[in-house]
Amino acid sequence: MDKEGALVSSDQSGRRGVAGGSFCSLHAYGRALAQTPARLARRACSATTPSEEMSRVRARSGADMARALRWPDLVGLGLGGMVGAGVFVTTGRATRLYAGPAVVVSYAISGLCALLSAFCYTEFAVAMPVAGGAFSYLRVTFGELAAFLTGANLIMEYVFSNAAVARSFTAYLGTAVGVDAASKWRIVVPGLPDGFNQVDLVAVAVVMLITVCICYSTKESSVVNMALTAVHVAFILFVIVMGFWRGDARNLTRPADPERSPGGFFPHGAAGVFNGAAMVYLSYIGYDAVSTMAEEVERPARDIPVGVSGSVVLVTLLYCLMAVSMSMLLPYDAIDTEAAFAGAFRGSSSGWRWVSNVIGGGASLGILTSLMVAMLGQARYLCVIGRSGVMPAWLAKVHPCTATPINASAFLGVFTAVLALFTELDILLNLVCIGTLFVFYMVANAVVYRRYVATAAADDDGERRGAPRGALPTLAFLLVFSLAALCFTLVWKLAPDDGGACRLGLLVACGAVAVATVGTFQALVPQAHVPELWGVPGMPWVPAASVFLNVFLLGSLDRPSYVRFGFFTAAAVLVYVLYSVHASYDAEEGGSGGGIDGAKVQV
Repeated sequence: MDKEGALVSSDQSGRRGVAGGSFCSLHAYGRALAQTPARLARRACSATTPSEEMSRVRARSGADMARALRWPDLVGLGLGGMVGAGVFVTTGRATRLYAGPAVVVSYAISGLCALLSAFCYTEFAVAMPVAGGAFSYLRVTFGELAAFLTGANLIMEYVFSNAAVARSFTAYLGTAVGVDAASKWRIVVPGLPDGFNQVDLVAVAVVMLITVCICYSTKESSVVNMALTAVHVAFILFVIVMGFWRGDARNLTRPADPERSPGGFFPHGAAGVFNGAAMVYLSYIGYDAVSTMAEEVERPARDIPVGVSGSVVLVTLLYCLMAVSMSMLLPYDAIDTEAAFAGAFRGSSSGWRWVSNVIGGGASLGILTSLMVAMLGQARYLCVIGRSGVMPAWLAKVHPCTATPINASAFLGVFTAVLALFTELDILLNLVCIGTLFVFYMVANAVVYRRYVATAAADDDGERRGAPRGALPTLAFLLVFSLAALCFTLVWKLAPDDGGACRLGLLVACGAVAVATVGTFQALVPQAHVPELWGVPGMPWVPAASVFLNVFLLGSLDRPSYVRFGFFTAAAVLVYVLYSVHASYDAEEGGSGGGIDGAKVQV
């Protein structure tokens, strides 16, 4: 090895990286920025393989995560992640504003959509049981940039939503004990702007306590989650039983004010049911965090399908029963949109007001479980992003004693606690929804791509040459099908309800194009490979249905949500261009100090 080879490494195109990496000095960083276009061209679409993710990339964390979880743990984590306080809010709004008593059908539709997405996650998690979830799935499919944008949005949305949920814990706990928490437990700081001037020490304490728990042990965190989830489900069953006992079946078809509100089980027709489904889908968000636990599962091929799909099915059943019980307690047009269940019991009988306190206690436990599962998931996302080289390597460290991603867990815990201390973040809940639906959409597309596209062969240096076989027809199918789903969604949202036959004809035409696209693709393009252990059934119809439903639900969100999503994505692109692409280049191809694995040194 000569001196020049020890100091400088070069790729096959002649691009050279300074020893020490792109960030060892201002001069080195300036040279790296000058090479940004070439590095983007080289790294943005670079994809790893599942075997690399499970061996070489995972080894960057040092110690392995403990494989201590079984399918009951995953079911418990799924229940804990989904059955939070959201159902107590979204059910009332969806019932009063859109679906009426048919909100139970809305929940069934949303549950089906969640189950289809869960199937897509499960195929990846079984074939590649690593902690990265959607980030890893998209990295092996569409490359580094798509994975980074997905991971950045997921991390930011997890942090903001967890901070908001932690602050809502204070309010629900106050309801449980009969205290106005906003005025009694929060400290108003004069001089700070509205929305940032109420210090919530209870929220901070909850976040830090959960952070310590998830840093200590994943298995113990699962046990705590199971205990809290069991009590929370008992609260939900209590609400369901009380609703069926105290309710009146006639409320399922008659409004409180027949002169102003239409009657029947479907007061606003099919449009109301689907609009309600888009709203209540927020209550299902959380099962995707379970896929990030795949690296800690004893037998992934058996436990992950049962854990992920089973939790979605159980949650759908609970939600449907809750929706029916609430609709029986009060006519749909008399339901309180902000406190549906508590208001239903207050309205049904003056002697049952105490039930609202019980609901506050149950919601508090639901917040704790959903917060714990979300914080477990976000830490594993950040850990694997650190492994990939696009973020600092110390985030990837797994502690040898606790077998948990301790640095990522502690960093995100402190960040979340700081936000929860000052900031009201309710406005960002739709941002959480849009980001998660976008990720579900991308994962469904990725499943189809992985099944139908054969990976290009690698040369002696490990570089893949040529286009993967089947890539062009598969990408064309995904594009055309997504456009058909988008056209259907736009017609549904923008065409006037009184459009009659014209509106119906457009919807049927868009649906027919979507179905014909899937049928043609299935007939003309053979699958490149079939999963050995577990695969999505009904390929490509099931992931196509997931794509269609996620596009449809995305179309229900408001314009400000898309604006905020665009700003976050633009900020993520800027970070990637200024930092992550150079860190990744150092780690995988370039300088000697940028990566966890060390440099590639030319001999």
